[in-house]
Formats: sequence, C-alpha cells, structure tokens
Amino acid sequence: MRAQPGDWLVVEQANTEREARRGRIEEVSLPDGAPPYRVRWLDTGRQALVFPGPDAHVVIAGELEDRNSRAADRAAHVQREILEHRRRS
Repeated sequence: MRAQPGDWLVVEQANTEREARRGRIEEVSLPDGAPPYRVRWLDTGRQALVFPGPDAHVVIAGELEDRNSRAADRAAHVQREILEHRRRS
C-alpha cells in the first residue's frame, strides 16, 4: 500500500455493526509512501496514526472526486425521475 498526503484511506468493515470509514491522509511517515499514515477521520474529525489492515485501501484524491461527482449525478437523476413520475401521476 502506497499513499501521499491528500489521498483517502477507506477502511471497509467486515460486519454490519459499523460502516466503512473514510479518512484524509494528512501525513505519510516514510518516503516511499508506505504506512503508517496520519489520518483525519471524516466521521469524528479526529486525527490518528494508522497502520492499515487488510480491510483498508487507498483512493487517490482525484479518483474520489470523480466517484463523488458520479454519485451526485446519479442522485440528481433519480430525483428528476421521481419528480417527473409525480407530475405524470
């Protein structure tokens, strides 16, 4: 696993009691981008030094922006479809 500041660490949860966590990588300790990382978690706003496990992966900043944009476009499309359906009903 390799990262740089500004990338995102996503930790998928193996159970239904917790959601996946996303945190922005603020600092990379080693020059080659290997862990540990200083991460600011979105769900708490807190920083932590993280040694990611096998349920974690790094998403580069641009890729995450693209994913978020596509998700927003899909949500807007669904909302338009709902409004159109209500108008026809």
